[in-house]
Amino acid sequence: MSNTAVCPGSFDPPTEGHINIVERGLKIFDKIIVVVAVNSTKKNTFTAQERVAMLREIFKNRSEIEIDSFQDSLLVDYARKKKVGTILRGLRTIADYDFEFQMALANKKLAPEVETVFMMTESQNSHISSSLIKEILTLGGQAGDMVPAIVEKKFREKLKGK
Repeated sequence: MSNTAVCPGSFDPPTEGHINIVERGLKIFDKIIVVVAVNSTKKNTFTAQERVAMLREIFKNRSEIEIDSFQDSLLVDYARKKKVGTILRGLRTIADYDFEFQMALANKKLAPEVETVFMMTESQNSHISSSLIKEILTLGGQAGDMVPAIVEKKFREKLKGK
C-alpha cells in the first residue's frame, strides 16, 4: 500500500472546510484521492460530474491530489481497487464523530487492512457545512470565505436555471 489516502465525501458543494482537510492531509500523505461518493438516495444540488469538475478546478495546480468519483460500491472496495490503505475523514462536531466512528468500525470489519484517520477541522471552518452553504446562497447571502469563488459562481448559475 502506498502513502496515499482516500478522502471521500458528497462535496455538495465543496467548502473551505473540505479543502482545508485535504491540504492539511498532505502533511501526512504523499497523495490524496478526493473521491465524490454518489448516493442515489440523497437529493444533491450538483451532479457527481459537476462536483468532480469543481474539485478539479479547485485543485488544478496540485499534482498530488487526484479527483475521482464512485457509486454502487463500498468505500473499502474502492480503496482496495486503488490500492489505498487509508481513509481520511474530517470532523467538525461531536455529531460528525458519532457518525464517522460507526462508519470507521464498519469499514474496519469489512476491510481490516484499511485504516481510518480522523482530522479535526480548524476552528475557522468548524461552522461550515454544505447544508449551511446551500441555505445561505439560496436565500441570497454571500458565502465569501466559506467556499471557493468557483463554487459560489456555479451555485448561483444553478439557482438562475431553476
